[in-house]
Amino acid sequence: MVLMVSEEVRDAIATGRPVVALESTIIAHGLPRPRNLQVARELEAAVRREGAVPATIAVLDGTPRVGLDKEQLERVANEDGIRKLGHRDLPLAVATGASGATTVSATALLAALAGVRVFATGGLGGVHREWTVTQDESADLGLLARTRITVVCAGVKSILDVPATLQRLETLGVAVAGYGTDRFPGFYLSDSGHPVDWRLDTPEEVAGVMRAQDVLGGPESALIVANPVPEDEQLDPGTHARVLDEALRACRAAGVTGQGVTPFLLDHLVRHTDGASLEANLAAVRGNVALAARVAAAWAAGE
Repeated sequence: MVLMVSEEVRDAIATGRPVVALESTIIAHGLPRPRNLQVARELEAAVRREGAVPATIAVLDGTPRVGLDKEQLERVANEDGIRKLGHRDLPLAVATGASGATTVSATALLAALAGVRVFATGGLGGVHREWTVTQDESADLGLLARTRITVVCAGVKSILDVPATLQRLETLGVAVAGYGTDRFPGFYLSDSGHPVDWRLDTPEEVAGVMRAQDVLGGPESALIVANPVPEDEQLDPGTHARVLDEALRACRAAGVTGQGVTPFLLDHLVRHTDGASLEANLAAVRGNVALAARVAAAWAAGE
C-alpha cells in the first residue's frame, strides 16, 4: 500500500512539530452540503490556531492520503460516490482505485502508519445494544487494541451500549481516561451515567501517559482521552432519552440491522431534535480538535 503523506505533514513529523489526525467520514457522510466543507475547514483552522498541523485523512483514487490539500478536501466533501471505509476496507479500496472517507478505525491505522500519534474525532464506535443477540461490535475497538495512538473523543456514541463498550475496552487492554472529569462522557451528553477509573487534567498529563506507554513497551494499544462536550452545549438529557427511545423502537420496527443501525439512529436523532443533536455533535468535535492540538503540542515539546 502506497501511503501519501502531504509535504506539510511530512515536514512537521520530521521536525518534531505537533500534528493532529482528523477523520473524513464526518465530511463525506456526517453533514449536509455545503456545511460539511465549511466544518472541515473550520476544524483544520482550529488545529492551526493551537499551533499544530492538521492531517485530514482519506483515500482518493486508491491512494491513502494523510493530509489533504484544498482540492482534495473539496472532493471528499462534494464528490458523489465517496465510500465509507473502515480499516478492513483499505486493501479493497487501494486495489480497486476507489475513493472513500475514513472512519475511526481506518483513520487511526493510517495515522499511526504515517507516524502521527494524536487523533481527534467525535465519538467512538462500540458495542451495540442487544449485542447478545446481534453480536454487533464496532471495528474501532479491535483496531484500537493494537494501534499505538491517542484518540481524543467525546466518549462513544450514546446510541450504543455504553457500559458494555467500557467493559470491552478494558478486556482489550485499551486505556481510558476522562479529561477533566471522573465521568465517561456520552457523546451528545457530558455524562453517560458511568464513571471512569482514571482522570487527566492537562495536555501535559496526557503526554506523560503517552511517554509512559512507550517506556513500558507493552502492547501497541491506544489511549482514549474522553473529553466531555460542555454542559451548556450538550443535548438536553430529557430530550435525548425520549428521542433515542423512539429511534430504537423505529429501528426495530423497520427491521434495520448491521451497519444500517448507526446511521438510522443518528438520522432519527437529528430530525426529531430539530438539529440539536447535530449541534451538540459539532460542539463536541470542536472541543476535541482543540484539545488534541494542545496534547500534540505537549507531546512534541517533551520528545
